[in-house]
Amino acid sequence: MRVGICAKPDLRNLEELVKRVKNKLGDDSDVLLDTGVAEVLGEDATPIEEMDIDTLVTIGGDGTILRAMQRSNAKLLGINAGVMGFLTEVKLEDIETSIDRVLNNDYKLDERMKLKVQKNGDRLYDCLNEAVFHTAQVSKMRHFKITIDGHLADDFRADGVMIATPTGSTSYAMSAGGPIIDPRVEAMVMVPLAPFKLSQRPLVVPSKSKIEVELVEPKECLLVLDGQDIQKISGDETATITVSENKASFIRFREDFYARFGEKLVSQ
Repeated sequence: MRVGICAKPDLRNLEELVKRVKNKLGDDSDVLLDTGVAEVLGEDATPIEEMDIDTLVTIGGDGTILRAMQRSNAKLLGINAGVMGFLTEVKLEDIETSIDRVLNNDYKLDERMKLKVQKNGDRLYDCLNEAVFHTAQVSKMRHFKITIDGHLADDFRADGVMIATPTGSTSYAMSAGGPIIDPRVEAMVMVPLAPFKLSQRPLVVPSKSKIEVELVEPKECLLVLDGQDIQKISGDETATITVSENKASFIRFREDFYARFGEKLVSQ
């Protein structure tokens, strides 16, 4: 089995954790290390986007997973070395047991929708959680026009607007007042950020739709993809968002979304 390992590079015990994973994988596995991990261990590095692997192991939190998912379509096992780790599957004390289960194919795959994001026809990184359009200046609203399947759907002034997946509905979109969507539901959600009008509400959109985001008055904004990649936009571009042909595949040892939701978000 070919396995890639990436991690949050500033983890205090990074070297110890990576060695635990590598030791459990054993000599029968071909292990590749992402740049940040390789530098810490003093070994050869392979950037995630260049890895030809079956499985990607991440050590960190949700940010580490989101960054990895932008660069790889391999099935992913997330080890939680962060604060919450809503998307992660494995606690630090369960590393060896979990690797054993992966080697024995004792797991299920949880496939999640990604967003395909284009700016003036140029494809950017796919998003597992959300694409956020936000004013580039603090306390300066922008005027957004939202078109869905060729029809004007909304026109409002706000600090920004977010298009999120069901996976992303439990992240930034939830904090911004969006609905929580079961990941089995094939839909996207459009969430205005700090809109000027109180009547402005989130909108759930079928997954087969094409969403276009434009600025009525061209002014500088930021397009933030999963909180990891930031694109500057001058304001005269058209951004198009559809469901990507690529899926995110998580290795799971339990499938109960509602138990995870209660454990990670409700009881915190």
